[in-house]
Amino acid sequence: MGPAPNLLWTLGDAIAACDGWPEGEIDPDAPICSVSIDSRTALPNALFVAIRGDNLDGHDYIAKAFASGATAALVAEDAGLDAAAAQGPLIRVSDTLKGMERLAKSARARSHAAVIAVTGSVGKTGTKEALRLALGPSGSVHASAKSHNNHWGVPLSLANMAPDVQFGVFEVGMNHAGEITPLTAMVRPQVAIVTTVEPVHLEFFASVAEIAEAKAEIFSGLDRDGTAIVNRDNAHFELLARRAQEAGARRVVSFGEHEEADARLVQANSTAGGSDVWARICGEAVSYRIGAPGRHLVMNSLAVLAAVQAAGADLRAGAQALKDYQAQTGRGARATLEAAAGKVLLIDESYNANPVSMAAALATLGSTPRRKFARRIAVLGDMLELGETSAELHRKLAEPVDAAGIDVVFACGPHMHALFEALPEDVRGAYAETSDGLRAALLDTVEVGDVVMVKGSLGSKMGVLVKALREHFAR
Repeated sequence: MGPAPNLLWTLGDAIAACDGWPEGEIDPDAPICSVSIDSRTALPNALFVAIRGDNLDGHDYIAKAFASGATAALVAEDAGLDAAAAQGPLIRVSDTLKGMERLAKSARARSHAAVIAVTGSVGKTGTKEALRLALGPSGSVHASAKSHNNHWGVPLSLANMAPDVQFGVFEVGMNHAGEITPLTAMVRPQVAIVTTVEPVHLEFFASVAEIAEAKAEIFSGLDRDGTAIVNRDNAHFELLARRAQEAGARRVVSFGEHEEADARLVQANSTAGGSDVWARICGEAVSYRIGAPGRHLVMNSLAVLAAVQAAGADLRAGAQALKDYQAQTGRGARATLEAAAGKVLLIDESYNANPVSMAAALATLGSTPRRKFARRIAVLGDMLELGETSAELHRKLAEPVDAAGIDVVFACGPHMHALFEALPEDVRGAYAETSDGLRAALLDTVEVGDVVMVKGSLGSKMGVLVKALREHFAR
C-alpha cells in the first residue's frame, strides 16, 4: 500500500514527536493526514487531540472521532478510559495541549518552508488570507484555518503543516501581554508582520503603547536574518521598528502612505466591488486589483506584497492573484438577498469589532453606490474589552456614521447605547439590550433596495441577525 494522500505523519512518528507512549493495537505506519481538536470536523485518518477546555472536555468525544475514521487519539495520562473503551489506539501524554505543542514544534523543525507570521490589532485574518492567495502562484501554501491564532490554534495550525510545503502563513493573536511570545517561538517566522496597533483590548492594558509592546513580542521569535514588516503610518511605528531591530531583525520594511514607506501606496481607486491599486514595493512599481472593497484591505495589501517579496516569491504574480480575494464570513462577506420585488445587499461583519474596524466597515458601507442600493442601514452591537474608555469610544462612532452617509442605525448592547443616544433622531432605527431584541424591528424595516451591514464583537452575538435576515428574505 502506498502512502496516504496528504500524509502529515505516520502514527509512529507522531508518538515520537509528542513524546507520548502508545496504548492499544498500534500500527506505527498508520497514516495521519490531519490533526483535529473537534470531533465534529475530524476527517478519516485524523489524529484527534482531546483538549480540556473551560466548558468541554475532548476526552468525552473520542469515540465519536474514531467513528469518523480517526487513526488515533492523543489523550491525557489521567483520562479514565482505555483503548478498548475508546475503540481505537491512543497516544498517552501528561498534558494534551503540551503534547500538541510538541507535535507543532516537530512540524516546524522538519519544515524548509518560508514562514510568515501576522499579528496586529485589526486585519490579521484578512492579511493571512491575502497572503495565502499571493503566495499561491509561487508554490504550495499552508495557512492557519479560520482565526486559529491563540494558545491552541497556533500549535494546531503548525501541527497540520505538511513537511514538503513551500510557504507557511500563521496568524498570531493576543489580548494580554506575554501571550504572543510563546506562540512566535513555536512559529519561528522568517517574516513577521504587524498590521497596526490600535485601542483594542484596552480592558487589559493601561495604554495603547502597552498594546504596541505586546504586539512587538512577535519579533522575539523571528529567525536570524529575518524581516519585520511594520505600518509606517501608525503612531507606534518607531517603537515597533526599534523592538524588531533589538530582536535581531536583519531588515525592517515599512508600509503605508507615508512618503518614507518602503512599500508605499501611490494611488487607489475604490469601488463597491474592489479596489484598483498602484504601489511601489521596495522600489518596484506594481499595479493590481483587490477583489473586495475597503481602504483597510488596500493598506494591508502593501504588507502582503512586501512579505511576498521578502519570502522570495514572485511579487507580480502575487499582486495579480489578489483579484481573487474575497471577504470572509463575518468579516465583510457580501450576499445579495433575493426578494420578489428586488434585492437587498447584506454585509456580514458579525465576527468581531473594535473602533478601527468599525470605522472601516462603516466607510465601506458608505461606498456602496446609491444607484444600486439607495438606503444604507447599519446594525451595530457592542465593541467589547474597551475598559473605562468604552462609552466614549462608542459615542465617537457617530462621526464615521455621519461621514459614511448612513441612513438608519440599529444598535444593541449596553455599550452601544452611548452611540444610539449621540445620533440624530432621524437616524435612530431601534435600540435593544441584546441582538435578539432587535430582530422584529429590523425585519420590519429592511426592504428591497437597502444595503445592510451587521457588525459587533463576537460576544454581542450579531450573527443571529445575519441569519434572521437571510431566512426572512429566503421566504
